Amino acid sequence: MALQSFKIAWKAIAANKMRSFLTMLGIIIGVLALVVLVSLVTSATSAVTDSIESMGNDMLTVAVLDDKGNPIKLKDMDDIAGDESIALTTPILQLNGTAKVGNETYDVSVEGTNSAYFSIEGSELAAGRFLKTADLDNVSHVAVVSYEAAEDAFGIDSAAGARDVVGQTALLNGRKFLVVGVLAEDESIMAAMMSSNAVYIPFTTAERMSDSGSGISQFYAAAKDSESVDRAEQALTEALTSRFRGDEDAFRILNQNTLADTMSDVTNIFALLLGGIAAISLLVGGIGIMNIMLVSVTERTREIGIRKAIGARRAGIMLQFIIEALVICLIGCTIGVAASGGIVTLVSAAMPDMTFSLSGGVIVVAVLFSTAIGLLFGLYPARKAAGMNPIDALRYE
Repeated sequence: MALQSFKIAWKAIAANKMRSFLTMLGIIIGVLALVVLVSLVTSATSAVTDSIESMGNDMLTVAVLDDKGNPIKLKDMDDIAGDESIALTTPILQLNGTAKVGNETYDVSVEGTNSAYFSIEGSELAAGRFLKTADLDNVSHVAVVSYEAAEDAFGIDSAAGARDVVGQTALLNGRKFLVVGVLAEDESIMAAMMSSNAVYIPFTTAERMSDSGSGISQFYAAAKDSESVDRAEQALTEALTSRFRGDEDAFRILNQNTLADTMSDVTNIFALLLGGIAAISLLVGGIGIMNIMLVSVTERTREIGIRKAIGARRAGIMLQFIIEALVICLIGCTIGVAASGGIVTLVSAAMPDMTFSLSGGVIVVAVLFSTAIGLLFGLYPARKAAGMNPIDALRYE
């Protein structure tokens, strides 16, 4: 009976191709919005999370909010990070700056740090060397520049060109610096989201440039391994709490794992919101299907009367119209998913730095939701058809 009902439903749909397509259009648009939006958000989330994880799950960021009159100096870092669970620490002092090369001036981010910074960040060199301990001890005017800063300021276009930058000089905030290293190009999504025109100079030099005598207000710490992160965070918390008179609000420690989890939670909520908005389009499409099915029931009143007169059961007539509504929904869903694949492919081609792909999970949700809409909005027209009086139906003109 189900197969026969499917054949009848298919003939009814094929007999009014344009009307059937326009009926499906609401489902097609709803599925398209649902699959594309959620797939793009899911792919972007995955890219950002992978980029955060590539920075290392063993890194802790410490911000000093109130030093209680006992500022942290470079010589204090070893005592604060003396626990065996902590492998490396590096102070950070960020300055806004301008770089002048020849007659051209560029806005750059100047970061005062030490040699451990590049190990913690996992940075690689395109040419030259990293900062050394001697650079900090001598308050040297040397700099390591990012690949992007070298591109803008020195016009390099390859790793080979980066070698020509080493040994050149630039003015940073009016002070002459010797370029001793150029970092390799960072193609991660996080690098694209953040400022990449960065210049790294010795922390002691940055302190002198900023006239800052207030000590270290921010530093990074790398745990010995990923299993030691919690122990390292606890050790830092204990050391800083003791230093700042028991005030745990005087500092903040950011765990890289927490950052990745927070980012994932936020984007998941965003995906759910977008999915909910797209689902409304599917519901609107379902209302359109119910309207057309009611029209179809009216048009086929005599057919229904004949079928009931020759013995068709109520359940059989209901099944026929429910199957017709389901077929319309599922065909629309199939077209919507196919169109979604094309759109996601176009977006991937337009943004080669990121990889977008259809989410299998959201496709399953779209199919199930379309099926539910077919059942829900096809039920009332089906019951109306099945409940007709055969005599009245046969007399209908």
